[in-house]
Amino acid sequence: MKFTIRHTDPASAARVGRLDTDHGPVDTPIFMPVGTAAAVKGIFHRDVRDEARARIILANTSPHYLRPGMQIIEAAGGVHRFSTWDGPMLTDSGGFQVFSLAACRKLTDEGCRFRSHIDGSPHLFTPESVIDTERSIGADIMMAFDECPPGDAPRDYAAKSLDLTERWLDRCFERYVRTAPKYGHYQALFPIVQGCTYPDLRERAARNVLQYDADGYAIGGLAVGEPTETMYAMIEVVNAILPQEKPRYLMGVGTPVNILEGIERGVDLFDCVMPTRNGRNGQLFTQEGIINIRNRKWADDFSPIDPQGTAFVDTLYTKAYLHHLVVCREMLGAQIASLHNIAFYLRLVAAAREHIAAGDFRAWKTAAVAKLSRRL
Repeated sequence: MKFTIRHTDPASAARVGRLDTDHGPVDTPIFMPVGTAAAVKGIFHRDVRDEARARIILANTSPHYLRPGMQIIEAAGGVHRFSTWDGPMLTDSGGFQVFSLAACRKLTDEGCRFRSHIDGSPHLFTPESVIDTERSIGADIMMAFDECPPGDAPRDYAAKSLDLTERWLDRCFERYVRTAPKYGHYQALFPIVQGCTYPDLRERAARNVLQYDADGYAIGGLAVGEPTETMYAMIEVVNAILPQEKPRYLMGVGTPVNILEGIERGVDLFDCVMPTRNGRNGQLFTQEGIINIRNRKWADDFSPIDPQGTAFVDTLYTKAYLHHLVVCREMLGAQIASLHNIAFYLRLVAAAREHIAAGDFRAWKTAAVAKLSRRL
């Protein structure tokens, strides 16, 4: 896996790069739509690729492990063949799913014992088993197993959690170097920098991961309840230490404004369920602001959903029609809104790449942020 920096912004840490994988190149900064169950919810792969113009998607490890299971994934020849997505793919570590199952999990040095949300069956995730699972899934980029502490965790908890994550990280890389890809393409392993909202812990974690000389590095444990400005400060602490020549991935973030702020601070890859989850509930992101299409004001608005949009749904359908579909809970409404939002996120990062290359990213970003949070 090769990462090449092509342009840097003279007024910030933003940069344009290219990540070359065995399933094709990815221009960065980039947003990765989330495919929890080997699909971006409600959208055909064709439209994710051709209309939203996504180049890489994320698959969640824990849901694939539970259903359909590794026997099915391996029999299909890996998640690319199983899902028919032929572009690059990244798998998360399962750490955030462990975080979300706090009521039915137990953490030890061995790993994490938890019960399935599907049938209540008991399971054990260890650093070794997670690497084995990600090998079976077959994504181009794998995440190391970690614990994701809550954003308001006390310092003693955050320190103990980081100790555990770092011990697990050693075991992840030991397993990684002793195993091989199963489907003939290269798989990278990214360590995850944790440390909650404590600068000294974040700095320690960032320095610790350097020993692995990984293909890239992830920043986890943010956007989980901490103030936004604190999140930005932690990104700055970490990116001041991580290698400039390697890609940085900010996990699970976030809003359009969060993404632009992350890009300004040197982040290259992002993912979040927000475009599809919020779309299913009638929230649309546009460069002029945020639309709640459920509001009565849109019921007789026969203008296109987004005249500046790039997906076919943006100009084919009207706000009035989408309002009708969403209010009626017609699943087509969720599909239209989700595709619009995914396409908007990909359009936003593409515009960021253009302005970084042109040398005016800072001014463009400042103007864009002023609009992106407005409620229309």
